[in-house]
Amino acid sequence: MSEWFESWFGEDYVALYPHRDEAEAEHAIELIERSIGGREVDRVLDVACGAGRHARSLADRWWTLGIDLSEVLLRLAKQEESPASFVRGDMRVLPFANGAFDLVVNLFTSFGYFGTDAEHRLVFDEVARVTADGGTFVIDFLNAGRVRTTLVPYDERVIDGKVIEQTREITDDGRYVIKTIRIRGEAREFVERVRLFTPEELTRMMTDSGFEVTGCHGDYTAAPLQRHSPRVIIFGRRR
Repeated sequence: MSEWFESWFGEDYVALYPHRDEAEAEHAIELIERSIGGREVDRVLDVACGAGRHARSLADRWWTLGIDLSEVLLRLAKQEESPASFVRGDMRVLPFANGAFDLVVNLFTSFGYFGTDAEHRLVFDEVARVTADGGTFVIDFLNAGRVRTTLVPYDERVIDGKVIEQTREITDDGRYVIKTIRIRGEAREFVERVRLFTPEELTRMMTDSGFEVTGCHGDYTAAPLQRHSPRVIIFGRRR
């Protein structure tokens, strides 16, 4: 049985989420550029790059490669004019040599999709493997505490004349947030499931895989991480 993310990030996803914020992506990369200071960066990997909005911004600064599992999103990424390159692959088995990249990023909650924590830890191990000694890993994730306290159980919006209904719930064990998307009048639904990792859990996985945590922010302005911060952005340096 395939996982939900293997089929969801395709044509239907693009139709239901036609626009992503390019300015927001630029702010994220500006934060990364400021945070790594004058450290030399030759090769960058964008893990779970999607349609490439962060990879394009990264490629304006450094040689950049994006990797994603979705053929549809990669096709969109390649249609845009950019010096970034893109390949298809699974973040649990990165098809790159040891120490191949000076900077590896995983942005906009492109993580937490798997059925077991062992698979999530494997991603950190793979990122550590392909990151050069002294290189940087940045993960930009949702703030699980904020999600739990501000969850909107239901909303709807209209796209191309269709009413899109979205329901959200947290599993009884508190480990996952599940979003169900339905198109009113159509007998189809789509489900997203994301593991609610706390900042402490993300930090532990990062240190266990061989990184020293060097910074943690709550948004793209580098504000301190607080209980209700919108993001959890963690920087690690490969030991």
